[in-house]
Amino acid sequence: MTCVPSAGRRPRRGLLHGFTLLEIVIALAVLSVLVTMAVPVLQVQAQRQRESELRAALRDIRSAIDAYKRAADEGRVARAAEASGYPPSLDALVLGVPDLRDPGKRPIYFLRRLPRDPMLQAEDGAPVADGWGLRSYASPPEEPRAGDDVFDVYSRSERVGSNGVPYRSW
Repeated sequence: MTCVPSAGRRPRRGLLHGFTLLEIVIALAVLSVLVTMAVPVLQVQAQRQRESELRAALRDIRSAIDAYKRAADEGRVARAAEASGYPPSLDALVLGVPDLRDPGKRPIYFLRRLPRDPMLQAEDGAPVADGWGLRSYASPPEEPRAGDDVFDVYSRSERVGSNGVPYRSW
C-alpha cells in the first residue's frame, strides 16, 4: 500500500515527536514541588535516626558503667577504700581491668568500643571519649562536672531534640 498525500498535507517522514517547551517547563515545575516537599521529610528522618543512635549509645555506655560498678562492688575490680567504684574514665570500659577473682587476672571488658556521640561533628583524630560530657559521682545532677570517676555521660550538643528536650538532658 502506498501513501498518497491528501490535498494540502505533507506525508510524515518517520515518528519524530518531542516535548514542547511548555510540557518541559510544567514537568520541571511538578518535579521541583515534589523535591521541595521531600526535603523536610528527609531532614526529619535523618534527625530521628541520629536521635535513635544517641539513645542506643547512651544506653550502652550507661549499662557498661553500671556493670563496672557492680564488678567493683563484688570485689572483681580494684578500688581504693574511699573510691566510689565507678570507672576512672570511659577508656577503662574498653581497655578492660584485671579481674581480681580470676587466678590468671584476665581482664574484664565492659565495652567492645566506645560509641561516638552522633549529635556532634566528629573532628578528625579527636578521641571518641572527648565527645561525651562526663559527670562524676560527686557532682550534682543540675551541674554535671567531670571528676575522679565517671558516674554518667551526656551529649555535649547544644541542640534540642524532636521531643523538645535538649540532648544534654537525655
